[in-house]
Parts: sequence; C-alpha cells; structure tokens
Amino acid sequence: METRSCRARRSSASPTYECPGTMWAPTSPPAGSSSPSQPTWKSSLSSSLACSEGFPHSFAARPRRLTQLVLAPRPEPQLLRLRPSSLRTQDISHLLTGVFRNLYSAEVIGEDLSANLIKARGSDNERHEEFVDQLQQIRELYKQRLDEFKMLERHITQAQARAIAEEERVMSQVRVQDLESLVKLPPVKTVFRWCIDSELLQKHGLISPEDYYTDRVPFHSAPKGISVPGYLKMTFSCEKRSIPKKELNKKLENSCRKKLAKLEDELDHTVDSVTWNSTPKAKQRTREPLEKASPAKSKNWRNHLRVPQRELDRLLLARMKSRNQFLKNPRFFPPNTPHGGKSLVFPPKKPTRIGEFQRTEPEQSCADTPVFLAKPPIVFFTDYEIGPVYEMVIALQNTTTTSRYLRVLPPSTPYFALGLGMFPGKGGMVAPGMTCQYIVQFFPDCLGDFDDFILVETQSAHTLLIPLQARRPPPVLTLSPVLDCGYCLAGGVKMTKFICKNVGFSVGRFCIMPKTSWPPLSFKAIATAGFVEQPPFGIRPSVFELAPGHAVLVEVLFFPKSPGKAEQTFVIVCDNCQMKELVISGIGQLIALDLIYISGEKSQPDPGELTDLTAQHFIQFEPENLLSTARKQLVIRNATHVELAFHWQIMKPNLQPLMPGETYSMDSIKCHPDRETAFSIMPRKGVLSPHTDHEFILSFSPHELRDFHSVLQMVLEEVPEPVSSEAENLGHASYSVDDVIVLEIEVKGSVAPFQVLLEPYALIIPGENYIGINVKKAFKMWNNSKSPIRYLWGKISDCHVIEVEPCTGVIEPSEVEDFELNFTGGVPGPTSQDLLCEIEDSPSPVVLHIEGAFKGPALIINVSALQFGLLRMGQKATNSIQIQNISPLPATWCMKESPVCLQERPEDASPFDIEPSSGQLPPLGECRVDITLEALHCQRLQTVLELEVENGARSYLPVCAEIQKPHVYLQSSQVEVRNLYLGVPTKMTIALINGTLLPTQFHWGKLLGDQADFCMVTVSPSHGLLGPSEECQLSLELTAHTQEELTHLALPCHVSGMNKPLVLGISGKPQGLQVAIAISKESSDRSTDQWPGHPKELRLDFGSAVPLRTRVNRQLILTNRSPIQSPFSLKFEYFGSPQNSLSKKTNLPDIPPALLKTVRMRQHLAKREQLDFMESMLSHGKGAAFFPHICQGMLGPYQQLCVDITGCANMWGEYWDRLICTVGDLPPAVIPVHMAAVGCPISSLRTTYTADQARKEPAIRFGTQVSGGDTVTQTLRLNNSSPCDIRLDWETYAPEDKEDQLVELLVFYGPPFPLRDAAGNELVCPDTPEGSCLLWSPSPSSSSEFSHETDKSVEGSSSAGSGAAQKLVSVILQPHEGVPSSHLYSISPKQVVVPAGGSSTIYISFSPLVLSPDILHKVECAGYALGFMSLDSQEEREIPGKRRRLQDFAVGPLRLDLHSYVRPARLSVELDYGGSMEFRCQASDLIPQQPCSGVLSELVTTRHLKLTNTTEMPHHFRLLVSRPFSVSQDGASRVHRAPGPGQKQECEEEAASAGKQLVLQAQENMLVNVSFSLSLELLSYQKLPDDQMLPGVDIQQSASGEREMVFTQNLLLEYTTQTTQVVPLRAVVAVPELQLSTSWVDFGTCFVSQQRVQEVYLMNLSGCRSYWTMLMGQQEPAKAAVAFRVSPNSGLLEARSTNAPPTSIALQVFFTASSNELYESTMVVEGVLGEKSCTLRLRGQGSYDERYVTPPQL
Repeated sequence: METRSCRARRSSASPTYECPGTMWAPTSPPAGSSSPSQPTWKSSLSSSLACSEGFPHSFAARPRRLTQLVLAPRPEPQLLRLRPSSLRTQDISHLLTGVFRNLYSAEVIGEDLSANLIKARGSDNERHEEFVDQLQQIRELYKQRLDEFKMLERHITQAQARAIAEEERVMSQVRVQDLESLVKLPPVKTVFRWCIDSELLQKHGLISPEDYYTDRVPFHSAPKGISVPGYLKMTFSCEKRSIPKKELNKKLENSCRKKLAKLEDELDHTVDSVTWNSTPKAKQRTREPLEKASPAKSKNWRNHLRVPQRELDRLLLARMKSRNQFLKNPRFFPPNTPHGGKSLVFPPKKPTRIGEFQRTEPEQSCADTPVFLAKPPIVFFTDYEIGPVYEMVIALQNTTTTSRYLRVLPPSTPYFALGLGMFPGKGGMVAPGMTCQYIVQFFPDCLGDFDDFILVETQSAHTLLIPLQARRPPPVLTLSPVLDCGYCLAGGVKMTKFICKNVGFSVGRFCIMPKTSWPPLSFKAIATAGFVEQPPFGIRPSVFELAPGHAVLVEVLFFPKSPGKAEQTFVIVCDNCQMKELVISGIGQLIALDLIYISGEKSQPDPGELTDLTAQHFIQFEPENLLSTARKQLVIRNATHVELAFHWQIMKPNLQPLMPGETYSMDSIKCHPDRETAFSIMPRKGVLSPHTDHEFILSFSPHELRDFHSVLQMVLEEVPEPVSSEAENLGHASYSVDDVIVLEIEVKGSVAPFQVLLEPYALIIPGENYIGINVKKAFKMWNNSKSPIRYLWGKISDCHVIEVEPCTGVIEPSEVEDFELNFTGGVPGPTSQDLLCEIEDSPSPVVLHIEGAFKGPALIINVSALQFGLLRMGQKATNSIQIQNISPLPATWCMKESPVCLQERPEDASPFDIEPSSGQLPPLGECRVDITLEALHCQRLQTVLELEVENGARSYLPVCAEIQKPHVYLQSSQVEVRNLYLGVPTKMTIALINGTLLPTQFHWGKLLGDQADFCMVTVSPSHGLLGPSEECQLSLELTAHTQEELTHLALPCHVSGMNKPLVLGISGKPQGLQVAIAISKESSDRSTDQWPGHPKELRLDFGSAVPLRTRVNRQLILTNRSPIQSPFSLKFEYFGSPQNSLSKKTNLPDIPPALLKTVRMRQHLAKREQLDFMESMLSHGKGAAFFPHICQGMLGPYQQLCVDITGCANMWGEYWDRLICTVGDLPPAVIPVHMAAVGCPISSLRTTYTADQARKEPAIRFGTQVSGGDTVTQTLRLNNSSPCDIRLDWETYAPEDKEDQLVELLVFYGPPFPLRDAAGNELVCPDTPEGSCLLWSPSPSSSSEFSHETDKSVEGSSSAGSGAAQKLVSVILQPHEGVPSSHLYSISPKQVVVPAGGSSTIYISFSPLVLSPDILHKVECAGYALGFMSLDSQEEREIPGKRRRLQDFAVGPLRLDLHSYVRPARLSVELDYGGSMEFRCQASDLIPQQPCSGVLSELVTTRHLKLTNTTEMPHHFRLLVSRPFSVSQDGASRVHRAPGPGQKQECEEEAASAGKQLVLQAQENMLVNVSFSLSLELLSYQKLPDDQMLPGVDIQQSASGEREMVFTQNLLLEYTTQTTQVVPLRAVVAVPELQLSTSWVDFGTCFVSQQRVQEVYLMNLSGCRSYWTMLMGQQEPAKAAVAFRVSPNSGLLEARSTNAPPTSIALQVFFTASSNELYESTMVVEGVLGEKSCTLRLRGQGSYDERYVTPPQL
C-alpha cells in the first residue's frame, strides 16, 4: 500500500501528519508491463466458486474458497476502455471513460450533423433555436482552436527546421577547419531558443525555452568571416603532392551514396520477404556467395589449357555444379546458423568493402534474433472480480523467413490456464510472417495481484518468456495513517470523528482490528459490526464497505485512566489482501487553572481586618455611590488542553478570627449563598478553551447604603474523577463525574452619598403672559457623584400649574441633564413659587425658586360689514359670521341689534334672529354665528349689531338689505308649429323673461283644449329658477296623433309669487308618411319613383348579356322623406332565392393558420365564398335567381336605405320576374325584373368560373408527334353545371384566313341538329319533314349571335306556311373562320347529352401528318371543334312570362381549340465532354514509356455518345462515319462507316453493311462509342503542301510556336424517313516543333589536339513531347578522325507547359582539330514523329601556334 502523497513511502516508521490521506494501491508494475490490447471475455463460474459463510473477501495471502455476502444488486456497468499496452503512450481515453462514463463515450455531434442542424434552422421551438445557436458558437470556437493548434504546430516545425539547418551549417564549418574529417566533433549548442517565438508559446499556455533556460543572453560582437589558421594552410609542395580535399570529399560522398543505395535495396527486399526468393534477382544473389565460396588455391593449371578450351571446361563444370548442388530446407537449421534463415525484423549483415567506413553502431547478432514475437508482449488483466473467468488471446508471430515449430509451457500457478493453440496450417507449423494463437484464462479467487509467466520454446537458443499479470485498481482512502485524538481529562471519555472517503476507482471492504489480533484465526470472531476496543481507544464501525466516491464517518473513543500520552496500533485490512497499520494517539491531562491578572491596583486587607478562611485572592473596590457600577478585569488561564465547562457562584464569607499560627477546621466552613450581594461576574458560565487565557469582568453595583462583602467561587462542571492505580488493578474502576470548586476570590466594597447642583438655582419669568398660557423655561442639573442619580420633580396645581420635563430620570456620573419648566398662570397678577426635586436614596430634596406675572383674553369678528343683498318680501335670509378668540384664554360673549337703530325705525321688535346670541369661546378658538333676516316690508334696511365680551372690549357689525316683489312674462303668447308629422315629435323654442332682480320659480301645467287628448306636449325644462332679469329659452315638443288641424290648445305656466299663471296658445297642421323608391346600376344614374303617387314606371334590369355563374348587383334605394319610422319588406315572385343564402358560411380548409393569413389564400377563400353563395342562390334549380341582401327591416326617419340585389344564372336564357316592395301602411309597389344570361354551362374544367376569370376553354394539346406516327387519342370529360340536360353536336374545323370570304350563309331545312341514334343515323320525327341542312358555304366556323329580327322574320314565315310551331327553313349568317376538316382531328361520339349537374366523356383523336423529306423543323397543326347546344325538353326551353332559352346556332357553341406539332424523326444527343465531341491528344502518345520497344502503329481514343429517344415511338436509323473516326455500339453486329479518303477497302466493307439498321425504342437510350485513331500516317499529313492537304485536315500554328493538326468530320444518323441528323466531330493533335538557339557555330582558330566546347540550346515550342536524335552530316575535309561531336546526341524534350517558356536542353558541341586545316560540317536534329528537322552548321580552324592554347580551367 502507498499513500497518495508522492513524499510518503512504504516506511511505516516515519509517519507524516501532513499527509491528507492513504491510498490503497499496490506497488507500481514493472516498466515492461502493460495491459492487454485484445478484448477480454468473462465466463460465469460463480457456481463453482460460491462460498457459504464468512467475510466477503479474504485478508489472508490467497485462500482458495471464500464466502460471499448477499449484496444489493448493482446497476448495469458501463462499457469501459482498457488501459493501453504501452506505458509511453499519451492516450488517456480509458481514464476519461472511467471518470465521465457515458458523457465521454457517448456519440458526439459530428461536423455533418452540426452543419445540417445549422442549415435547417428556423423552427418555432425557441429551445431548439437556442440549442442551435449554442451549437454554432461551439463549432466556431472549435474551428478557431483547431486553427490555432495548426498554426502553433506549423510554427514549431519551422523553428525546428531552422534550428537543424543552423546546426548543420555550424557543423560543416567546423569540419572544414578540422585536420581530419574522420574525427568525431562535439555537438554544437542548440539555437532552437532563438528560432521559436516564446511569447506565442506563453500566450497559448505552452512551455517556452525561457522556462528552462536560466542563463542570461550573452553579448556577442558582430560576426566575422571564416579565418583559417596558418597551421591549417597547405604548403606549396604539400598542395602538389596531396590529393585535393575537394576530390577526397567527392569520393567519400560517392562511397556513402553507394552504401545507402545498397541498404535501401536490402530494406526493400526485407519488407516483402514472402516473394523475395521467387524473383530472379534474388536467385542470382543467393548463388553469388556459393560461386565465390572456395576459390582455387593454385593457379598453375591455367597455363596448361588454351583459352577457348579453358572457357569450355569452365562452362561444363558450372553446369555440373548447378545440377548436383541444391538448397536444403532452412527450417532444419537453427536460426543462429548461416543457413538457418533470415529474420524479417532485423536486416541481414553485409560484409563491408575495403576503403569504406566502418559502422559505429553494433549490429544485431544471429544468436539474439527472435524467432517468434508475442502480441501482446505482456498479458495484463484488470478490473476483475471473484467468480468470473477472464480470457485473452496471445498471438505468436514467426519473424523469420522459415517455417518453424514451437512449444508453449503453461503457467505454474493455478490462477492462470492455457488453452489449445490455433495454428494457420496443419501439423503445428507456423509459416514465415504467420501467427498462431493461444487463449489464456484467468481464475481470480481474490482481488489481489497475480503474477505468472508462459515459456515459448523454439529452435532459438533463448526461450521466449511472456509475463502474465493481473492488477486491479485498488481503492484509495483519505484516512490518515496516524489519528490524533487530542487531549482528554484522566478518567473522562472523548469521541473524535474522522471522514474516510474512497477516492479510488473500485469498491473495497475494510475491517479494523487491534494489531495484536493480526493475523486473525477467523474474521467472523473479530469482525463485529459495532465496536473494536484496545484501551484506552475504541473504533467504530469496525467493518464497512466503500464504493468509489463514497465516504464513511469513523468514530474514535479515547478514555484515558491516568495523565500522560497514550498510543495504540490498529490494523485496517482491505478485501484485496492489503493491510495497513493505523496508529491512534492521545494525551490524558489533569485540571490546572491560574488567576494570572487583576486590573487596577493590588488590594490588600487592612491590618486586623477579617477575611475569608478559604479565599485564595482578595479584591477591594473603591467607595461607590448607590446604583453605580465599578468593574475589574480578571484573566484566568486554562493550563490544560481540554475544554472545561464552568459556572460562578457567590457565597457569604466565612469570617473567623484566628490567632497567629492557628488553622481553621473544616467544620467551621459553611456554604451560604449571598442573596443580597452587590457583586457579579461575566460571563457567569461557559467553557474554558484548551490552553487559553479567558477574560472575566467583575462588577460592583451597590444598591444600599452599607458595606458589601462576598466570596466568588469558580465551579468546574462534570469533572471526571481519576481512577487510582489500585482500583484499576483490582478491576473496580468506574466512570464518575462531579462539580469541583477550583478558584475562590474574596471581594469587598463600600457606598458614598450623592452631590447635585442646579444651574441657575432660581428662575425669573420676564414680561406679562396670558392666564392659562404655558410658559417654558430651561435650566440644568449637574451630577457630581460617582454613580448615577435617579430624580423625581414635584408639581404645583393650586392657583397656577407648575411642572418640569422630564419629571423623572437618571443622570450619569459627572454628567449634566437639561430640564424645561412649564408654568401656566391661573390668576392675573404677579406670583412666586418653590418647586421641590426628590433624589432617590438621598435624605434631602433639591429646591428651585420661580417668579412671574399674567393677564386676560380678547375677541374679533371676521367681516367688517354684513350684506343681505336683494330679498323677496316674506323671504328669510341667513348669513354667517365667524367670531375668533385671538387670546389663549376662553372668552364669554353676547350679540344683539343696537337699541339706537331700533328706535330710529318705527318697529317694536328686531327682524334679526341671531343663533347663538351668546356663548363662550375656548383659547384661540372660533365660533360661527347665523344671522337670519325676515323681509316683512318692501324697504331698504341699514342697522348695526353689537358684540359684548366679558372682561374685554366691545365690537360693532353694520348690516344692509334690499326687499322687493317678483314679475315674469312670455315673449310670445301664441305658437304655430310647422313641419308637423303624424306621431312624430316636433320641437320649437319659446322664451320666458324675468322682469325683476329676484330669482323666481316656475313650472308648466297640463295641456288644455278640445284636441288636448290627441296631442302630447313636453316643455324642457318643465320647471326651474329664473335669475334676476334673465331670459330663459325653453324647448317645446309637440306630438300629434291626428291629421286634423290643431286649434284652441293652451298650455299654462305657474310662477311663484304671482297670483295668475301665464298661458301659451298652440296651433298647427300634421302630415303623413312619404317614401321614394329608386333603382340604380353600379356607377350609373338612378331611376326614382315617388310613393305614394306614380310619376313614372320603375324597371329592374340586370342586363341583356350576363355571363353564367356571375354575380350582377343592382341597388334598390328606399328614401323616407318624412320623420315617420316604418317597416318594409322585399320579395321576388318566382326566381327568389332562399333567405339563408347569405348566412351560410364557407368552411375553412384544414391548413395551418399562418397560411390562412397570406394574400393569395385570402383571395382564394373570398372567391370560394362567392361560389358557395351562388350555389346556395341557385339551389332551387330554376336556372336563375334573384336575392335581396336585405329582405325586410325598419326604414328610419329621413333614412336613405340602399339594398343590394344580386342576380345570377347557371343556364343561358332570358328571365322575367316581379319584385314586390311593401313599406308600412302604403300600398305595395310592384317592380318588373329582367335578366338575359349568356354563356356555356358546359366546361372541361373541374373548377367553376367566376366573374374575373375568362370563359375560354383551355387548348387541347397533343404535344409534338413524329411524322407519320400513330393516331393519338385524348379523353376529355365535360362537366354540366346547369340544372338542364344539354345535347352537344360536335363539328371539327381547320382555321382558314381568306380575304375574299368574310361571311357564310347557312340554310337548314328542318332542325339544324336532329336527334341521332348510337350509330349516328338521324331519327325522323312525324312532325318534322325528312331533310337535312343545305350549306351554301362549305366552311362554317363559329355561329354569331342569332339576330332577333331574323328570328322573328323566319318564325313568321314558317308559321304562315303551316300551323306547326317548329320552323321548317332556317337561314343563318355568320362570319367565316375555317373549313370543316376531319383528317387531322376527330371527336367521338358526334352527339352527346351531358346530364344536369353531371358529366360526359368524349374522345378527341389526332392523326399526325406525313412530312416531306425537305422539312427539317416541326410543323404546327391547329384546329378547333364546336359543340352546338340544344335542349330536348320544351319546358326547359320556355315558360311563358318567366323564361325563354334559345338553342342550336342561336346560342354560342362550346369551342375547343386543338393544337399539336409534327416533327421529323430526331434523337437527343448527349455528349460526355462539354457541348461538342472533341478529341485532344499528343503525337508523343504513340511512343510508349519504354522507347526501346518501338513506336505504336495506332492509338485509339474513345469518347461516349448517348442517343436518347424522347418520343413515344421507336426510331430506325444507321450510323455513318469515315476514318480516322469510328463508331461502335453494344448490340450492333458491325459499325458502318461512310466512305473516306484513302480508305477504299474499308469503304467497300462499310457500304456492304450499311443496309443494317439500329432500332431505339421509345423513351430508351443507347450508348455509342466514338473513337479517334491516331497513327504515323496521320502525322505524315503535316508535311504535305497546302494545295495537297486532304479535306477535313487543317494545320494550325499559334504565335508562341505551338503547332496542332485539326481533323473535322460529321457523324451521320440516317433514319428510315430519309432524314439525317448530324453530330460534328473534331480531333486536335498536338505535334512537336523543335528549334535551335542558333543555326551556325564557329569555333574560330583552335590549337591542334586541344578540345574546345560551345553550348547550343535545343527548344521544344509545342505542347507535345519530342523524341529527337542528332545526325552528323559529311565533314570537310573528310578524314578518319572526327573533328566535331555533340553530347548528348539524342534525348527527350518535355512538352511546353501552359503560359510557360519553351522547354530546352543544352547541347555541348565539341571541336578537336587534328591538323592546321579548316573544318566544316553540318548536324541535323530529326524527330521520330515527323516534325520539321533543324540544321546546325559547324566551322573551326586548326593551328599549331601555341598562342591559341587555352589554359586549363580549375
């Protein structure tokens, strides 16, 4: 076991108290150990390893059988990752998975999923949007971090590269200066710290070079050039005799390069060891050592044979050796022998050549070469439990080139087992590079560590050892190895709690026991669940289990028997067989207290003064006043390290006089609590902290005038009694506690009298004050005593009231108190008083002398005069006044009219009533007095009121009043009411005038007269008050219930104060109801009819050409020209619609609400609502309907009501009806209604028409058809939206536009369209003569509107001829549009009946034309069909007076436009490269990579052509093309080519096979391979002149010199309809273009036999490679020695890159003159691809003159 701290080691003798905890972990595994890399399997063997009883895990070494406890079922474990096999790896995924579990191992949101979530945002879920925003921010941060990481990695890599380059440069400079290149040089100082950016590394939290370099940057001078010392410089003779260093370095480099090349060759062969021996090169290498093995020792025999014979004999000897010498199987040799095979891991050792450098590194010997390699090298098990069986696979790989046998020895311990081996082949042999597998099983019987090994024996001298290890991550506890319980009193008990937490990665069970019990005989005996004891310590719990991250509270009991340090050792054992000692220590102590400090002076008892017998300390207080407090500070030290609980108690002293040397007896000590003590101490009780000084405050507060004497005792609570050694030995020790007195302090104190001073000692109140007014005066009182005083001021209330505030309180020592005197006078005059102040506990009071003077009250009135104003005679008026007491005294008053004024008026009594007339006012109070005047006479009154105040001055109040009588009259006494209507209130205005200044009341009475019962009058306001001289405008409202003229009506008005009422006369003539009716169209003039009365006749006309299913609105305007309100109603006689048509609502579609708010959807819903409204109107099936939007209601007074009337029809015809309008009691008004509907109710559309939609039928399109194709038929369903069965007679026409024919005249005998049977035969009716129509014009198109006049004339003529109603002869005139035609389009059946509200089906056929071969584009085929409508029911045709419907030509027919195209046969062509079929190649493609094999005769380049038949019919065609192009197609027997130039034989073959056709079915495609053949014959065309160039071949050359051959041709698709389709083909071949930098080289005059060199550049101007060769022409003079030569004389020039200069090669031309003659020659550069040759002329002169000698160049 090891602790968590790195400083704590295995030594248990040196525990560390700073260690935070203990880790339950085994020793670290060896350096070579690793965890298995293969997966581990478990097999359930719990039944065989089940245990019966005992502790759950064993603490012994390794017992075989264990007992398991029943544990709670654990949750399903998470999938964890195994530890990596290598200890040097940086992979920590297994740690992250073990800690974070699913949080780390769960699938993450990848980049694709993140991008999809961000692109698909826009959801209504706010939480999802927030998640996507956060995800986008995280992705951006993640990309930013990756960019920073890449930048740092790139920067570090570049810095390393610069540092390595600098180091190599310095090393090379040192080597140059060194004498011997073979001497090893010391490494140079690294410059990496100067190449890296340290600030960048520190910014990103990485280690920078400044972190581990502590030296300062040295100062260097400027760099200088390389100076070679003098002793290193070569002398002249040494330089001539020695080899130049440059050549020596060059030789060394060449030898190193050869050696590296050989090593690379060996490594290449080592990688693929399986196929090495099968190559010829390998066989040759294996034979070379055998042939060179035994050379002949004597060479004299060679002199006896001739050379030819010797060569023949050697050949025969070699053949014999090759036949008899064969290799043996290497597997029969040990691997350390020369023939025992080679290793696949280590390269074979090669002998070094003489002169080469020896390798400094030692090579691997054959004996050390491993034969088999184990994977994994160490079998490691982890996270195992007791019971399951764990398995792991070991793979043994053969690392030699020979098949080998092996033997595996099983493990020696019973915890590991080895299964049978699995070999790749039979016989137990393992081939080179192959592996065999063994399964290792692990049977743990405990959670400890296991070690074993497996031996693998092979033919090698060394045995392969595979370690087997099992390591389980141990639990780690945070429990310290030393538990300190601290201090405890001897005989007491202390409990200390420690938190023990498992911070490891596995569950562990632990048991605590005394060390003396280890090892136990049985865990059952000692593993108690409660308490384990080893005096003086005890621990609980003794057995516990901790999961990772869980904690338990360990309680340690310490009960020392005697003082001193105690220590015991316990053992804590884990279920993984690991044990650790746990040391518990504590110290026992006895009680020790000291009084170390007392504040103030030291107190000593007076001589002869009695003191307490047992007190240890004496404290004397200074004399204090009553209720004062004196304090002293005491410091008591707890000398122990244990907390002590205490409390204080105050006792009476034990006073006893003793003689010197006499001692007291315990019997004389008595304990009596001092109940009346003046002493106290704080805190009174508490806990003394261990080894700490505690402060106490001792207080002396006397409450009586006497001396105080007490004893303070400190009592420690529940102090344990130490156990004596004798009792402990006898076993009678028991735990007992008791309170102990440990400290006694004697205290004494005395009391002194108070000292009080007043400032000032007397108070004089200045001036004269009001009686009853409180006068305040301030004074002070000083307390010169040592203690606070409590005072109480007296009070005087006889004649005056005297008080002091505050009246009672406390004054602290040496403090002053501010007081306030309250003096209230009760009797006027001066006064003198003495006020006493009692001091608590003081024998004499304090006296305050006071003197002052006082006076009486005063009243005032708030107004200076009282005005009653104008009064009506007999009226009483009341006014109020306020009387205010301005003094702080109460006042008694009385008010009355002045007797002098009464005597002046001839009245006996006063008209004034004063309430109250007398009273008393409080100080500063107010009183309201009401003065009432009764007007008994008309007069102007002026008088005075007197106010008398008791003991105060009088006040006077003047009074004025004006008394009069009322007078009121009407401005007009007679009123005539105009615009009076029956039952309608009529208002008018009347004026009432007050002729005096008096406000007067009035009210109106009831209407009087003979006609008063038929009228009702209301005056507003009916009563009121008229102000002085006021003119009041009143509203008179009259309602007449008769139309007789009103006369003799009177309305009285009563006025208060007048004896007679005022009378208003009323007259007038009532009128009746008046209504006007008007009809108007939309935005048109109105037609008006006054009602009653009929000035002119009204007519409601909806129009003569109303489209079907279209709403037409008209307005009926009702105008009430009277104020009479009356009901009205509107109703149609025959074509009225249901009343609930407007109330029906359209159901909303089931779509999202957001879509309903769009403009398009709202428009659609509005149209749908209109259609539903018309369907509801026309639901009665009459073909037309009229609907008033307001059918009944109330017409208000003078109201103009516009009623919208809607008319619509779903069947053509003319409709008549009547609208009945009823208003009030007026007679009903009948308005005729007319509407003519036009249009066709039959449509091929499923949706119905509305007013804003065109009624034109959509064109029937047959698309584009192939010329001469099959007939195409379309089905058309016709929907009838009318309530009638309609018969349609179909005719097809072709449009024709002729200027000379504008109209057509049609004459019919009998019905134009008679009834026909199913076969198309006409049904002859008995009333109808047999006959058919006579067409005067052969091209009827669309019938015009039937003329009404023509109809009448024809009808009249027909009716005159016979009595029958049906017309016999019909004449129709219509415009000319087309001619009847049935060869293009046809309709069947020709006659069809479409039922009412139903549908019928017709079939329209189109027969494509056959186009002529010269037509290449599509041809338009247009036509139209007319369906003439008829009604077979007479009732549907006409109802007299209600409706009439025309038919046949009189009604516009149903027109269907027919349209199609006819085109010649053509296929859709799709090219694989752009929009054209173009081939691009180079002439150099004919030359392969190995030019030695020759030039290709032909190179074929293929492109794909896709032919698609987009029509509905198959196409038959042939493919024609000529060379150099060719075509091929899967499924075709041969490819047909058109004749081409120069290919006569092939043209004949193609012409012979051209009759075969290819078929491409409808909607199918065909893949055609188009090829271009490049050959040398085609390249030869570039040398032809322009006038002889073949057609389709063009030579193009750009400004930059690039040259191309362009071949153009057309691929023909020939169809059976004699039409062709062309596909252009184009091929571009880049040909090489060579050019020399100069055409003339002149060497001048050269010394004979001295070689001269000049360079000439050969350039390739084209984008094609060129294979060139140099041909030497005839030399002049012609001699055997060649004077001129070129190097190189042939080669390859690469193609010129795009926008790059031409590629070139330097040609070195050598000239060596053999004599002093002029040499001339010509060299020609030729290419193998037919390019244009380049000529170079050479010239040179030889001479023997040494001045032309060129010095050699170094």
